[in-house]
Amino acid sequence: MIEYKGYTGIVEFDSDLRSFTGHVIDLRDEIYFEGSSVTELEASMKRAVDHYLSVCAKRGEEPERPFSGKLNLRLGTDLHRAAALAAAAEGESLNNWLVKVVESAAQQGPHRKRSSFTRQPAKRVRTQASRERNK
Repeated sequence: MIEYKGYTGIVEFDSDLRSFTGHVIDLRDEIYFEGSSVTELEASMKRAVDHYLSVCAKRGEEPERPFSGKLNLRLGTDLHRAAALAAAAEGESLNNWLVKVVESAAQQGPHRKRSSFTRQPAKRVRTQASRERNK
């Protein structure tokens, strides 16, 4: 990912073009950029975002701002009920509970997960007996 002026671009490799292509993900408008190196990608994204902002200014339009923080979510009735019950069981509003769940999932997203072949460290469990031995 590349960030510039609050906008986020994601990059993919196009094997047919033998080049990297990207687009800004936090807008309804489509902003594309490309390059064959990180330096070229960054420069291309900066030009594309600056161009978008200048076009908005020429039109007298306010440019879209990345992610407002509001999310309209369709869960289906069963999942909505289950989430509301889980939130209530933790003494949370549904909104606060969902924020915590999404935040936790985002922090452990695919970019942070270990390979399924990576050996996981053993968990240490402190029993009552081990606590008493260590007193």
